[in-house]
Amino acid sequence: MQRLIWILWPSFVVAGIAEAVFFTLIDPQELYLFGEPVAFSRIATYSIGFFAFWALCAASSTFTCFIQRSSREINSCPLPKRERPADCPKFDE
Repeated sequence: MQRLIWILWPSFVVAGIAEAVFFTLIDPQELYLFGEPVAFSRIATYSIGFFAFWALCAASSTFTCFIQRSSREINSCPLPKRERPADCPKFDE
């Protein structure tokens, strides 16, 4: 649960900043998607933009949490000792 907060909260804040900067510079009614003008309302464009920025920032935060794992976290067996199969290479750990 704590890692989820580490991922979602900073990405939410950065997505809000990114959206404010992006839509300060670009009018949502002047955007094009696959060569066609965007047919969504301004509010819908702002909402979709925010969630897209949030997803991108959350992916970045998730990757950061992934590469910060210690070797013990990566190599440890996820099962408690009593539930490990007898042929598990980490049976005695």
